[in-house]
Amino acid sequence: MKRILAAWVLGGIIFQAGATEKEIVKSTLTEVTVYSQGAQMHHKANYNAKIGVTEIIVEGISPYIDPRSIQVKATGNVVILDSKFSTFYPQPIAVSEDGIPLKVKKDIRILEDSLRFLVFDIQEIQDEIDVLNATKSILSNNGVIRGQGKVNDSLNLLKQAVDYYSLKMNELNKKLLTLNKKKQERLEKKRGMDERLTAYRNYENNGNYIAPVNKAPIPRITITVSSKELVSGKLNLSYVVSNAGWTPYYDLRSEAATGKLSLTYKAQVYQNTGLDWNDIKLNISTNNPHANKTKPELNPWYIDYNAYRQVSDKKSKMEYLSETNVIPQAAFNSGFTFNGATDFDKDALTADQFTTVVHHLIAAEFKIDLPYTIKSNNEQHMVLIKQAELDTKFRYYTVPKMDPGVYLVAQMTKLDELQLVPAKANIYFDGSYIGETYIDPTTMDDTLNLSLGKDPNIVIKRTLVKKDCKEKIIGDRKERSFAYNIEVKNLKSSNIDLVIQDQLPVTQNADITIESIELSKGKLDEISGLIEWTMNLKAKETKVFDFNFKIKHAKDKNINI
Repeated sequence: MKRILAAWVLGGIIFQAGATEKEIVKSTLTEVTVYSQGAQMHHKANYNAKIGVTEIIVEGISPYIDPRSIQVKATGNVVILDSKFSTFYPQPIAVSEDGIPLKVKKDIRILEDSLRFLVFDIQEIQDEIDVLNATKSILSNNGVIRGQGKVNDSLNLLKQAVDYYSLKMNELNKKLLTLNKKKQERLEKKRGMDERLTAYRNYENNGNYIAPVNKAPIPRITITVSSKELVSGKLNLSYVVSNAGWTPYYDLRSEAATGKLSLTYKAQVYQNTGLDWNDIKLNISTNNPHANKTKPELNPWYIDYNAYRQVSDKKSKMEYLSETNVIPQAAFNSGFTFNGATDFDKDALTADQFTTVVHHLIAAEFKIDLPYTIKSNNEQHMVLIKQAELDTKFRYYTVPKMDPGVYLVAQMTKLDELQLVPAKANIYFDGSYIGETYIDPTTMDDTLNLSLGKDPNIVIKRTLVKKDCKEKIIGDRKERSFAYNIEVKNLKSSNIDLVIQDQLPVTQNADITIESIELSKGKLDEISGLIEWTMNLKAKETKVFDFNFKIKHAKDKNINI
């Protein structure tokens, strides 16, 4: 018998040790890294684990989780066995046989009992009020107080009567005030209970009561841990959601006096993750976790007469082309205040001074050391990422053949150091809004040219010199000569760097020959026919350039010039 009892006890101990404990904890959102599409959300929570296996159920998370992206770290002497995402659906409201929720029937009984005792409580208070009011009436109508009898013959008796009346009346009024407050509180409570009871009875009688709505599903991350001892620790978990992202935008500001150009790098952040981001640490990343990360592979490209060879009977030509020409998707798809400097002579701090750039192998991440609050409503929130002085040279360009204007162009280099992505940019010059442009740092050029508009203080004129334009016939060939004059004047009070562009015609017909006669030291690109004159034009200086060329072709054919 003892052996049986011992075995039973031992089995019970083993069963208890092997049982899985469950603990529900609430997490706090502390940090979010926003990608061009999606976001990684970081939570913290405290946990307690018992001996054996414990399931820690974490709530307070987004319902739009990518389960594959869940990452968990924990402090304490535990082993993390598993983590998984699930949705908990609260139990529906139970109803009786007549279709009325059991909770409604129970609440009706409780309300009726509570109202019954509340009426007695109000009546008791009213009785005390009536007694105090009667006492006040007796005291006020007393002959001594009203001055009847022989009281007036004695000043001492009169004084005692007045003092007693004042003392007692103040005491009675305080008690009445307290009782009236209690009575009012009870009446307000009774009014609310009467309204709820009426609603319940309406629902019970004819179904006019709107039944309580079942609780919404609760997203959870269940973390299974194993421990040989009682452990308390902290959890750090993160996951990726798709209902968030950011769009880049730039402001380019230039000043003619300083010759500097500054770039303001901004992000329009939006999120609809189901959780408000309240005072969280915000990071902006150029990565896109949803973009294709697999290197494309080239398959053999078979050609034959009149058609592409079919890889299989089931694949069409277009399907084969789409498979063998895979192009990976591009990876580019504030409610807070803080105290700045206390000295009024100092400039205010800007948000970009709290940003740290972290360079990853395939992306850049901007860590902003300021708290941000962004509601889960898909609204755009402007976040300042960075401000930088660009390595810029200013040069004037003009193409008088097309436009008599002279344009100021900013030539920016070393943009790759800023980790920019293609986006629109607002242009401001000397405090005035110039317009909008598009910055594409993914081009292969080392220099990004940005036109800032016309400068009216530089005048240029291109003239056809008719006296030098001639046409003559030599045998079966026609020779035509063209001459142009370009005059430019700098009306500014400072020197400028200027590039004048013009062109000679080009041809792919061997029967047509084009010969440059005079270019006034201009550089000619033989392939495109582009001529460039590069110079430093001093203040108030005027320069003149001449260029002419000849065209020879068959005399019986015409060409358009």
